[in-house]
Amino acid sequence: MAPSVKIFAASVCPYCAAAERLLKEKGVTDIEKINIDLDSGSRDWLEKETGRRTVPQVYIGDYHVGGYDDLAALEKAGKLDRLLTS
Repeated sequence: MAPSVKIFAASVCPYCAAAERLLKEKGVTDIEKINIDLDSGSRDWLEKETGRRTVPQVYIGDYHVGGYDDLAALEKAGKLDRLLTS
């Protein structure tokens, strides 16, 4: 069973769209997308949990990947597939 994938995103965010597109290209079909524009509690939780206020913030299972650059770096290093199937 593949781990759950969650993206904290904003309505108008090209990096959020890029992260979602990359994950879909990797075969991820079930992505929980949390729009922090619509839920200030999510924004507050995200900053407390990660120390970051930028989006996207990607979680694969319980692992906090980080933003789009972090996700793309995992893909470039050949580690994203392993994370998505563990």
